[in-house]
Amino acid sequence: MPIRFEDRTARFEGACTVEEAIPLAEWLGAVEDPRLDLGACTGLHTALLQVLVAAGRPIAVPPEDAFLKGWVMPVLGKR
Repeated sequence: MPIRFEDRTARFEGACTVEEAIPLAEWLGAVEDPRLDLGACTGLHTALLQVLVAAGRPIAVPPEDAFLKGWVMPVLGKR
């Protein structure tokens, strides 16, 4: 599974697909003070990006991927 949910942390790994959007949204709604780790993420479907923007939670670990770091993180940083 591209997103592993561990207690209060969601770890995004590899290419994260549209199938993860609903589980992510449900998890974000159920967990108090969730932590988002995008460090190992190499691809992020736009549905996931929309969930993250709507949730308004800070990214604890930014992605190492150059595209995500340069183009996606600025969007997630503007709340």
